[in-house]
Amino acid sequence: MARHIYPCPMRWSDMDAFGHVNNVVFLRYLEEARVDFMFRLAPGEGSASFTGGSVIARHEIDYLRPLVHRHEPVTVETWVTKVGAASMTVAYEIKDGETVYVRASTIVVPYNLEQGRPRRITAEERAFLEEYYDDSASASASADAGAGKEEAAAA
Repeated sequence: MARHIYPCPMRWSDMDAFGHVNNVVFLRYLEEARVDFMFRLAPGEGSASFTGGSVIARHEIDYLRPLVHRHEPVTVETWVTKVGAASMTVAYEIKDGETVYVRASTIVVPYNLEQGRPRRITAEERAFLEEYYDDSASASASADAGAGKEEAAAA
């Protein structure tokens, strides 16, 4: 199973009054990684895959450890856990080496902006997404999340 690796730069303004990255900023990190995954890595020269628009139907985030600002980027690993007819689920880990700060998932719905409605996933998009498919990682991430929440609460 392949994971898309995105080195996400951190900004000084990402921190909140408590000295760690604010919870809302993690959504931006996920968005940056997802856009890089879906649009820059879309298959084929001149391919229209993923370029028609998409909407987010759901985010689920487990905050496992506080993350503080530093000059090195944080790594966002992205993979696919589900591909339906008109939606996909993308999973993420925001981490440094083996230290995981956040585990998350997003349901993405391809959207036809001109028609103002969701659209089906194309065969080309499905083939691309299946290269990054792994539903077992999603299950183990969910099981580990409970232990991480306890660590985050104790911190």
